Amino acid sequence: MNRGFKQGDIVQHFKRELDAEGTQYLYKIIGEAEHTETGEKLMVYQALYGDQKIYARPVTMFMEETDHEKYPQIQQKYRFELYRGNLK
Repeated sequence: MNRGFKQGDIVQHFKRELDAEGTQYLYKIIGEAEHTETGEKLMVYQALYGDQKIYARPVTMFMEETDHEKYPQIQQKYRFELYRGNLK
């Protein structure tokens, strides 16, 4: 996977910096998938908070940099980055 993400990794969304508690904005990587019609690569991941929904988004979007013009207060470089904290 791009940037070294692998199945089972825990990643954080940049919005975790805004006002997150516990596991909010933390996700577990399920893996990459391929859209059956277009062949587009998708990242499949599961929320570690709330009802633990499973999501998929294009890998290119998953890997893109944070929009620092829209979110100037965010320090995280990429939309999703590897989480290095402890899960409680």
